[in-house]
Amino acid sequence: MQFRKAVISDIPVIQQIAEKAWRPTYSHILSEDQTIYMLAMMYGTEVLMKQINSQIAFYLAVEEDLVIGYFAMEITEPSKMKLHKIYLDPDQKSKGAGTKIIEFIKDVAFKAGVRQIELNVNKFNSAVQFYEKIGFFRAKEMVLDIGNGYVMDDYVMQLNLESAQ
Repeated sequence: MQFRKAVISDIPVIQQIAEKAWRPTYSHILSEDQTIYMLAMMYGTEVLMKQINSQIAFYLAVEEDLVIGYFAMEITEPSKMKLHKIYLDPDQKSKGAGTKIIEFIKDVAFKAGVRQIELNVNKFNSAVQFYEKIGFFRAKEMVLDIGNGYVMDDYVMQLNLESAQ
């Protein structure tokens, strides 16, 4: 598996993976209306253009010339990184790709002097167990108003890199 920074021309493939991944991940958690709202809010072309052109490091995971996932991370403090998003094509789950992505993120973090990675994950997302298995812990809970009468009900999870080795 290889990782490369996303560019503007990658937006359609990012949107395709988001569309394919979100419903199986969230259909038991979110209404279809909220899913449509959040996909537009987080994956609209303008939104992705701003993210790709910002200080957020937006990457694609590529296997045999096929984009199988994406992730975005940002150093928010000298010793802290925020993992903004990580999604795989549902056909690629449980094949080790998520673990390889996390290992890459940890390597980037170490090289940058980061000692803690933080992410938000919906409390009812099965990814909570994946994150715990690889060393993240539930640091706190957060309910975030995202507009239109919707909220994100999340765990803020953290990985302390010194203890993750």
